[in-house]
Amino acid sequence: MKRTPLQRKTPLKSGASRRKRCPECRVMFAPARDSQAVCGEIECAIAHGQSERGKATARKALAEVGRREIKVRKEKLKTRADHLKDTQQAFNAWVRARDAALPCISCGRHHEGQYHAGHYRTVGANPELRFEPLNAWKQCAPCNNHLSGNLINYRISLLQRIGEEKVAWLEGPHEAKKYTVEELKAMTTEYRAKTKELKRAAA
Repeated sequence: MKRTPLQRKTPLKSGASRRKRCPECRVMFAPARDSQAVCGEIECAIAHGQSERGKATARKALAEVGRREIKVRKEKLKTRADHLKDTQQAFNAWVRARDAALPCISCGRHHEGQYHAGHYRTVGANPELRFEPLNAWKQCAPCNNHLSGNLINYRISLLQRIGEEKVAWLEGPHEAKKYTVEELKAMTTEYRAKTKELKRAAA
């Protein structure tokens, strides 16, 4: 015979196979429903609820410790090239934040597309200028990717922004730079902090 919803809410029979031990007071009880975890005492229900929250908090804390340990291990395994990449990403993000209100350095457009930190003297040809603020400006993806930097227009805008003397300095010879891992880590931290500050000020 099919039971109605009202009948399913009635207490289960207290047969030996149905009895459970309360995890708080350790007394055997007959649960009124399958999901009942403790006996009917309010003190046991409160204690069990608190212990479950404690377990959840403990699990969350352990997961956080695990994530931190994984992060530390990954950091130890990083090569100098990995740190160089981190610094470049942090520097590029800062350039975009610094120039957030400016148009593309090459085409002068404001648009909703993707922007890069476009280098006037390329990183490949002039790695010593890869982290030089005067050498990197907000640039739209079409100019940077499809027009190889659109350098003729880039130079015209650069002259207007920083002047002929500084442009001549960028175009002149520069000493090679070999950053240590510690220097790269410090620069990464510095540029990330600067980017956060710019975004906070703009909010």
